Amino acid sequence: MKKDNIVIEINNLKKYYGKIRGVEDVSLKINSGEVYGFIGPNGAGKSTTIRILMGLINKTGGEVFLNGKELDINDVFIKKEIGYLPSEVNLYDDLTVKEILDYHESFYDKNINKRRKELVKLFLLDESKKIEDLSLGNSKKLGIVLALMHSPKILILDEATSGLDPIMQNTFFDLLLEEKKKGTTILYSTHVLSEISKICDRVGFIKEGKIIKEDSVSNLEKENITYLTISSSEISKIKNELDLKIILEEENKIKFINNLSPDILIKKLSKYKIDKLLVEEISIEDLFIEYYK
Repeated sequence: MKKDNIVIEINNLKKYYGKIRGVEDVSLKINSGEVYGFIGPNGAGKSTTIRILMGLINKTGGEVFLNGKELDINDVFIKKEIGYLPSEVNLYDDLTVKEILDYHESFYDKNINKRRKELVKLFLLDESKKIEDLSLGNSKKLGIVLALMHSPKILILDEATSGLDPIMQNTFFDLLLEEKKKGTTILYSTHVLSEISKICDRVGFIKEGKIIKEDSVSNLEKENITYLTISSSEISKIKNELDLKIILEEENKIKFINNLSPDILIKKLSKYKIDKLLVEEISIEDLFIEYYK
């Protein structure tokens, strides 16, 4: 039975290659029209999860649903609803860009030529060039066009901006925000944390094959976590009083990861002589580093 508004659902997903872990226990839900950031270091399980979702490899255990239906790799209809951009775009080298686009266009019963032309123009692609002659950036731009030209309702993007110059990255982000307005559901896997705050609604952190944290981007950005740096002759006493995680310690100076509210922090510090006090916001990039230490 279809579950309202949930387009992608993964429950307790496992994938093992013999005794080697691919993913251990991944569960997530992505709603209609939502951009979900999927982040983690190399080997965490992002691409394995995506390849299972695309039906490219078989899972060891767990459940995967698309539009409320359990994943069936032979379901042609659902595949027509998906646009997929792999981290590395590998195509037939001896064909031209036009021939690849023509071939892709032939897969669909509906007319997608207008959208194809719009995207080719947007990304400044030369259709006469051979695939083997394309730069890394142009290969990625072609991959983006192939993923979007049939106006999919679900987009699965793996390291989408690698190889794109800053101008084309901004063009791509604007395009994704347009897709979001249309109601397209997007799974966005990336290493580049600054991209998350630009386009994502929620984010899931994956580590060693498991989701270790999931939250909205707005909550992460306003999460009550800061860097706290204190200079004082009473550092040892302050350290014991606050009992916070220390990331840097010098003779009379210490830097913490702080999750105390300003009111509690002031009360705790009021009994000590403070020479310098610095409170800094912690970015999503910094949170990422803290989660993966």
